[in-house]
Amino acid sequence: MLAQRTLKSLTKAVGVGLHSGQRVELTLRPAAPDTGIVFRRVDLPQPVDIPISAQAVTDTRLASTISSGSAKVHTVEHLMSACAGLGIDNLYVDITAEEVPILDGSASSFVFLLQSAGIELQAAPKRFIRVLKPVEVREGQGASEKWARLSPYNGYKLGFEIDFDHPAVDSTGQRVEFDMGSGSYSRDIARARTFGFTKDVEMMRANGLALGGGLDNAIVMDDYKVLNTDGLRYNDEFVKHKILDAMGDLYLLGKPLLAAYTAFRSGHALNNKLLRELLSHEDAWEVVTFDDEKKAPQGFATLARAW
Repeated sequence: MLAQRTLKSLTKAVGVGLHSGQRVELTLRPAAPDTGIVFRRVDLPQPVDIPISAQAVTDTRLASTISSGSAKVHTVEHLMSACAGLGIDNLYVDITAEEVPILDGSASSFVFLLQSAGIELQAAPKRFIRVLKPVEVREGQGASEKWARLSPYNGYKLGFEIDFDHPAVDSTGQRVEFDMGSGSYSRDIARARTFGFTKDVEMMRANGLALGGGLDNAIVMDDYKVLNTDGLRYNDEFVKHKILDAMGDLYLLGKPLLAAYTAFRSGHALNNKLLRELLSHEDAWEVVTFDDEKKAPQGFATLARAW
């Protein structure tokens, strides 16, 4: 049986929110089979659980935000991406503020946290959502066009193309494809950092955003070049971060996908719109398990190596 996964022990991190600038403590705890991933606002007078789902996403401006009533957690996508990359099914995320800490701006710190806690197989089958028919969402026309698509595929792969019309971005790889069956998430994707432009920072900060952002947790560019003295971690780090984000956004579905995701200039909003479009077509997907893990697509049966 291809089994569900949780953590062997709890693990903690302290950081600041990218947009709020608030100090936040994060505790990742094991959860029973079929719990799913549940964020818990433990700082509130009465702690509030926010289970992940496509419908729990209530804001997609600059990050993915999930809510339950008035309780919110912002910027969940990097942690969710790490969970997707390592195949974590069940997890409690205790958080003391309304934004996940940005740490180094990538998912690699979350990968380290999860692997340092240890990953444990559970006595329950891992449930996948297998895409049976293509589903697509589009927005804009001409130069402003963007789209995202899910197609049937025996495995999980993501292809993304960016178009920023910026010299520093244009000089790097514009398109990347990552396949869970042949690639290594922690090596190939997880280290790609979020990025931003100095021309946007002033406007964002005036609106109470990017208050915790800086060169230690983001790639920052002026009109011409990357300002980080250590340069890029990958020669296609920008588009790889878009794959990282997409993996996190799509994992908010609550189950891993068996599908091919392709996108052009997509973002958090379009990714969530794609999930909702998929769920609205009941003939376009099914839930599957694998009694014999040898019959599962490559890349899902093996546990990610510890550091």
